[in-house]
Amino acid sequence: MNHSGILDMVPAEVRAQWARQGIYPNKSLYELFCERVEQQPDNPAVISLDHTTSYAALLDKVHRLATSFQELGIVAGDVISYQLHNDWRSCAIDLAAAALGAIVAPFPPGRGRLDIQSLLRRCDARAIIVEREYGKTDLCELIESIRPTLLSLRILVVDGAAGDGWHALDELFRPASIEPDLPTVCPDSPARFLISSGTESEPKWVAYSHNALAGGRGRFLQRIHPEGKTFRGLYLMPLGTAFGSTATFGVLSWLGGSLIVLRQFDVAAAIQALAELKPTHILGVPTMFQRIAADPALTQADTSSLVAIISGGAKIDETSIRRCTKAFRCGFISLYGSADGVNCHTTLDDDLETIIRTAGRPNPEICSIRIIDDQKQEVPQGCIGEIAARGPISPMQYVNDPDLDALYRDQEGWVYTGDLGLIDEEGHLVLSGRKKDIIIRGGVNISPAQIENIAVSHPAVVSAACVPVPDADLGHRVCLCLVTREGAERPSLSQFTRFLHEKGLETSKLPEYLRYYRQLPLSPAGKIDKKRLTTEIEFTEHPAHRSHPEWAH
Repeated sequence: MNHSGILDMVPAEVRAQWARQGIYPNKSLYELFCERVEQQPDNPAVISLDHTTSYAALLDKVHRLATSFQELGIVAGDVISYQLHNDWRSCAIDLAAAALGAIVAPFPPGRGRLDIQSLLRRCDARAIIVEREYGKTDLCELIESIRPTLLSLRILVVDGAAGDGWHALDELFRPASIEPDLPTVCPDSPARFLISSGTESEPKWVAYSHNALAGGRGRFLQRIHPEGKTFRGLYLMPLGTAFGSTATFGVLSWLGGSLIVLRQFDVAAAIQALAELKPTHILGVPTMFQRIAADPALTQADTSSLVAIISGGAKIDETSIRRCTKAFRCGFISLYGSADGVNCHTTLDDDLETIIRTAGRPNPEICSIRIIDDQKQEVPQGCIGEIAARGPISPMQYVNDPDLDALYRDQEGWVYTGDLGLIDEEGHLVLSGRKKDIIIRGGVNISPAQIENIAVSHPAVVSAACVPVPDADLGHRVCLCLVTREGAERPSLSQFTRFLHEKGLETSKLPEYLRYYRQLPLSPAGKIDKKRLTTEIEFTEHPAHRSHPEWAH
């Protein structure tokens, strides 16, 4: 255990082997970034449509911020959580924390009260940095309301005018630019907590070391673009997501490339950035690429700079792959990965049929893949089983959740994904479905358990189940199935989503469909038979229901 209290589930001798092989840099992410600054001080580090920050300018900001963090009492092992839109400040926070041996725990805008409370409590955040508002929510008021339940939280920072007890983020960048007195940071210590919303009712954190972020997640980028310094990656997703975790530490610290960001995803802005800022790669989730590809403006945009688009966060269908390769006029890389430490992807050398059919060949220098049975034994090649993963990309552990470690990790550091697949005769990973009870909508993982737990707290509800409804655009939408008390008034869809939102469920997780039952079907084991529910809803769901989504059964 290190000073932050984080354990490493991967044996130390295995990590040491990766260092001896040269896979791990064995340097902190801040040290790696400083080496890049020395090599290319004037190169663009973070680019947006209205601003470019060079490597030297970003390091100046990092030093100012690290000085302020020190003055606020932040030390090695402390957790700095933040919720911000995409820009260079997220990168500065990441690097300032890495310089001090602190840990960043970012999460994307849009998280509701329940999730924010759970996340800050779970990671023992000492500092929180938020924007003043998101939508119509005053985030400062929200943080103040939950602060009594967060014993570690001491430092409150807002992007905007600061009220009592708050610090203004801009002010933290004002101290004189001198390199602060920095501690020696162990590269095997935690640098970032990645957010992961799996099947549990609450989102979880996964701890990553400096080495695993650079030598694992960073080297994934290097594999798809060996000439690292020429990498210009347009990140469509929030940098606070697990998918966005390669931005600061992969693109900047490891590759020495350029990071292109939009404040938030917008089709028109993405096409403008493609035309004007000339990315080599665009990273996003399938629904983002689907929407951009469908916009006629893309046909007029100059895409000649593009090497590839990288689609992750959810499985993408064959039709969308074909449409995207035609519309973007570049290569397509399909990424199967997760915050839990899984990585497998196609490459530009793969033909279109391989990209459509498989998740690529596992690369042990990033992540080894095993296919196992229910007894955790490897199955013969070509047989379907659960996907298990371990490699330089492997995280340390789930943060403050030994139950999850016991459920999904073993003492050798392997993570059990709950996903099903096989290794074909050519060594490709072929995905075969999910053991996990999870709904993926537009690349966002939605936990049915969280929605169900809130739904049954409604005074009219006896039982609840959430199931996916197929959707051509987002992959799935969410249908909430309810049994109400005898004689109780059945809320409408709008009434019930308002109830869920007021209870803290963020807008991105609200169900689009509501269906009432006298009794939910049960499996032979006495559990709600979600497979049957899903089949019934797929049978009855058709265009007419889209205009009348409140069904009764």
